[in-house]
Amino acid sequence: MKKTLLLAAAFIITMGAMSQAKPDDVAKFNTEKHDFGKLKQGTPVSYFFEIKNISDKPLVVENSWASCGCTTPEKIVDPILPGTTTKLKVDYNAAAASAFTKDVYVKFAGIDQPKTVQITGEVLAADAYEAYMKDKKPEVETPVPATVKPKTTVPSKSTKNKGTALKTTTTKSTN
Repeated sequence: MKKTLLLAAAFIITMGAMSQAKPDDVAKFNTEKHDFGKLKQGTPVSYFFEIKNISDKPLVVENSWASCGCTTPEKIVDPILPGTTTKLKVDYNAAAASAFTKDVYVKFAGIDQPKTVQITGEVLAADAYEAYMKDKKPEVETPVPATVKPKTTVPSKSTKNKGTALKTTTTKSTN
């Protein structure tokens, strides 16, 4: 009888622990990891994580904190109503030149475990950052100014060499 009671009590406690909600059960983040890429040392940056309440009750953020003093998440004060989205601003000071991965924790009321999101990137010293920017190739070609039209190749109107001669002409805009 004692064994049966003990087994039943253990089962009830286990079921209660397993039914505890997790952060992903009540909130959906736009991303769990943001990469800032390469940053110039001493130039702080920010990112806004979007948090959507996917539950049917208002969601209260009890606390938000980071794994390091160089990263500062802003506290969300107002409850997040069901179906609505709010933003969590995370600042990174970029003081030390090195690659970084920082954890940001968000603790919701009534949920024991916090949600963890990350920011990553690489902080370069000023001279290294300038060299990086100089070597970085533009993704889009520089457009031709609208006042100068490029050279075009058109067929010649010469009757001596029908269809074989090409004449290059340059046109200028009179804007």
